[in-house]
Amino acid sequence: MGTTGTTGAAVITFTEAELDRYVTHAPTRRWLTGPGLPGVGGLLTFDALRADGLRTVGDSTGDPQGRLAADLREQLVIGGLVGPAGPETESVLLDGATGEITTAYFFHARPDLMDRRPLAPSLETLVRFATAADELAALRGQFAAYAGRFGPEAVAEATAQLLALYESGTAGEVPPFWRLAAVIRPLALIAGPGTRSGLALDLPPRLLDEEFGSRALARFEDVDFPSALTHEPTRRFLREVGLPEECVWFHLDTDAPLPTLTEHWADDPDAPLPEGATRLIRLGHLLEDTSLVVDGTTGAVLAWSESEAALRPLNADISTLAFTLWLIHRARSLDTDHALTEAYDQLAATMTRTLTALDPLSCDPTPSVAGDDGWRYWPGVFGDEVGGGLYG
Repeated sequence: MGTTGTTGAAVITFTEAELDRYVTHAPTRRWLTGPGLPGVGGLLTFDALRADGLRTVGDSTGDPQGRLAADLREQLVIGGLVGPAGPETESVLLDGATGEITTAYFFHARPDLMDRRPLAPSLETLVRFATAADELAALRGQFAAYAGRFGPEAVAEATAQLLALYESGTAGEVPPFWRLAAVIRPLALIAGPGTRSGLALDLPPRLLDEEFGSRALARFEDVDFPSALTHEPTRRFLREVGLPEECVWFHLDTDAPLPTLTEHWADDPDAPLPEGATRLIRLGHLLEDTSLVVDGTTGAVLAWSESEAALRPLNADISTLAFTLWLIHRARSLDTDHALTEAYDQLAATMTRTLTALDPLSCDPTPSVAGDDGWRYWPGVFGDEVGGGLYG
């Protein structure tokens, strides 16, 4: 095996002799001895090949009791899907006889439960698909024209462009992983950096009205705000844009003026409260006895878990909270047409990536407030398939 280029970006290639035992498919042999495989990208990593070389699933699991399915045993482990937090999740497998690429979760204790999911018909297609997804995320290469473009039109055009590329490479049968990349990832183009609003994002006018319906939105008046809410961009957003009254894991309080967390628990003097509760304004609640609060001074949005007495960052501010709710509602709508929940785990990971693109704080486990344990609400509920919140 050889590598060219810098570490991490180096291309991985093999000699004909190294492939003889494993790969008989001629186009695959030509690719592995020629263009080769990149080390690490945004969605895929082949770096394991540097350490382990080519190995079969049977070699990797050991399978001492022979429980591994026959069609899996001779598949070659060539890499893995990269999770939103970085570590490899599913393994990427190559069929040395056909050149087909699939993915599988490894269950070393129960290899009989392992199964494959389609990823690409060939290595060339796999690399081309992954490159396109990386270029969209970075707005370079074939997606460089979208740099500085935001709004529904940019989302629609980028989706169509990426979906057409994936359909052309799979005869219209796009595997769920790439369908998710084409349908969900471009949603990050809906809003640009905040310049007019004074917030993290400038949302397109009437974005929430068009998504949820104007009757489902609640807007506030100055009389609804406690004196602790001094952050003017947040006050303006709540007055002029508003928030949906509910969206799966979020429920807005609209029955009375917004209270501080201290005022909300005034009837229960023994209730534990976080430091600075007098400046935390309760907007509503999330699931699992969790208050959604905004810091009246900074505009930061946080989650206060009553049962755990834990305060955690939720979103950078009210604009990214609104984007998160829009993203959830949009994904549930798109599921009806694109069967996104067919691969629920991959959908959850794609949602986390898309949210991270516009609000890194919402998914970053780095502790940032007193007592913060690093758990983040949105990635947590996205991944809760039993709760089923992303199903349309």
